[in-house]
Amino acid sequence: MRLPRLLRGRAAGWTAAWTVAAVVCALGAWSYADTRGDDALSYGKARDAALADGQRDIALLNTVDAAHADADLGRWLTVTAGPLHDRMAGTHTADAATLKQSGTSTRGTVTDAAVTELDTRAGTAKLVATVQVRVTPATGTPTTDRKRFEAGLSRTPGGWKLTALTAVPVGAS
Repeated sequence: MRLPRLLRGRAAGWTAAWTVAAVVCALGAWSYADTRGDDALSYGKARDAALADGQRDIALLNTVDAAHADADLGRWLTVTAGPLHDRMAGTHTADAATLKQSGTSTRGTVTDAAVTELDTRAGTAKLVATVQVRVTPATGTPTTDRKRFEAGLSRTPGGWKLTALTAVPVGAS
């Protein structure tokens, strides 16, 4: 028994459509599997993570409320590692007392940043950032400073943390 000509045409059309769909799905799966292990993609993700964590941490290290100096300096310790962390931990109590006594508060905002070095195998990175710091003294008029920093970062299980922070003179090349 033969199918009418119209039904044979429809069956052939559906068969062709399903074949094309299967080929497109197979190509999509192959492309996904190919890029999943792509070194350039993983390098880009590491760079983006280092940049995001570095920007957040630099802004945090330029922000302190004199009324909550001890807690703010405690947060500084959570975003640092290595020698920078050790230095800040050693001066934490004295720094908190000085900030409380002065009554000066600051708020840092990273306006631009870039990763300048990244070693994914060693888990280290360097970044440069420009920061706008609003300084509010206990008495007087608030001012805004613009600063540039070079930061060293180290990858930890909790993300990238600052290991060094150096002020770069404005106007220096």
